[in-house]
Amino acid sequence: MQQAQSLTQRLANPTRFMELSATLLPWLTVAAVVLTVIGLVMGFAAPVDYQQGHTAKIMYVHVPAAWLSMAGYSLIAISSFGLLVFRHPLADVSAKAAAPIGAAFTLLCLVTGSLWGKPMWGAFWVWDPRLTSVLILFFLYIGLIALRSAIEDEALAAKLTAILALTGIVILPVIKFSVDWNSLHQPASVMRIGAPKIHPSLLWPLLVMAVGLTIAFVALHMKGMRNEILRRRVRALRSAEVQMAAGAASPLPAE
Repeated sequence: MQQAQSLTQRLANPTRFMELSATLLPWLTVAAVVLTVIGLVMGFAAPVDYQQGHTAKIMYVHVPAAWLSMAGYSLIAISSFGLLVFRHPLADVSAKAAAPIGAAFTLLCLVTGSLWGKPMWGAFWVWDPRLTSVLILFFLYIGLIALRSAIEDEALAAKLTAILALTGIVILPVIKFSVDWNSLHQPASVMRIGAPKIHPSLLWPLLVMAVGLTIAFVALHMKGMRNEILRRRVRALRSAEVQMAAGAASPLPAE
């Protein structure tokens, strides 16, 4: 327990986080690229689905993007909880950095889902429970980004976005169970109780792609946190310079 607390305390220091992330980022980037390329090659070489043909191979991008869209929002919610309850120094940095990345994966999920849905359902979009709930998740991401951008006071922006993020977390179980509500979307085949309902020849490329894109998410998040820490340091330095200049320019009191 003490070791875990010690690690958390070390990572809570922005300077130490910058040092650790500088070491890990190159390795994470290489691993993400290599695994994603391998996953794509395995996906193209995998057998063709007997019902959906080559169209089903969209799942090698669509499914990991769907998982990461939800994982990204979970990360924001956890970071927001850490900010509001524990006042963790990097909690708001983590939440802010994760929002645009999560939004990008959610958009990728929606676009690839539409491309997959057209030949299967005859339309790019239907107001299906799963599709609609994922669209709401995308709007939540956009709302978090917009709310933060609209408020100049960073402390207030951090607090309000954290509250919104924790309120919006109810969408995650809705997305998870929406396939059971008279949905056109197929039920879970991998993330389910019991063994996956997908042949190993199709499952392994999907898992490799999922790992590769997850590492890419981690690398992008770490890079986003580094950029945000540097931005805040530059802003603090500029604020200090302005205050020093204002103090130097103020007239001396008359004797």
